[in-house]
Amino acid sequence: MKKLFVFLTIAGMLTFGLTSKVQAQQEQEPETEVVETTEAEDEVSPAEAVMVGVDTDDAEEQTFHYVLKERFIEGDARFMGIVLLTLILGLALCIERIIYLNLASTNTAKLLNKVEDALQSGGIDAAKDLCRNTRGPVASIFYQALDRYNEGMEVVEKSVVSYGSVMMGKLEMNLTWISLFIAIAPMLGFMGTVIGMISAFDAIAQAGDISPTIVADGIKVALLTTVFGLIVAVILQIFYNYIVSKVDTIVNSMEDATISFMDILIKYNK
Repeated sequence: MKKLFVFLTIAGMLTFGLTSKVQAQQEQEPETEVVETTEAEDEVSPAEAVMVGVDTDDAEEQTFHYVLKERFIEGDARFMGIVLLTLILGLALCIERIIYLNLASTNTAKLLNKVEDALQSGGIDAAKDLCRNTRGPVASIFYQALDRYNEGMEVVEKSVVSYGSVMMGKLEMNLTWISLFIAIAPMLGFMGTVIGMISAFDAIAQAGDISPTIVADGIKVALLTTVFGLIVAVILQIFYNYIVSKVDTIVNSMEDATISFMDILIKYNK
């Protein structure tokens, strides 16, 4: 995940650098034209000044950020705002899950070796202290098992299974909300599409004429809401798949670690 963040940071820096370079070149072009003019052309009429300003503004409008912002504003605010809110909430949940899962990841092989050494040197109490001070769901499962060691191995095994299910539930928390936002985003886009087409047909009915200029606004809203809804769904889907794969990796390592841990406890019980 660190490599992904580094890649996104580098891509953002390159995009910002290219945009700044293009804007700087565009700002320097009028100055070059002024230097090359003759003395007779030093006096620029107001109409020519307006034309120069329009050309500069047209060049600036070609930047990606400006076009994206303009297209977002052109869409219907009733649906574009909800789509944006869906993206913000979905990304917030994704970032929270990624941080939680990264903190929950532990080196299970190293932890098992430490627990085995603690059992041999200090007994159950030393192993419990080690697990209590170790971060992650694997250490929490080990602690619950060690806390019920005096009740018998059957009770220990049941506690491992039950508490493992609890930890799996914590790892998968908020995934249903992320999947809900993934499903809602394109639905909102399609809803905007339908309403935009209805507005286009209403304009045709009021004008009594099928003209491209009449239906252009409604069709534009319809297409923009669909595009932005699909973009939000694609972004959230990428994060969702990463989170699911991370959860599966942690669960697999947790199951392997608990099996090895039970073997260690059986050997210590003998």
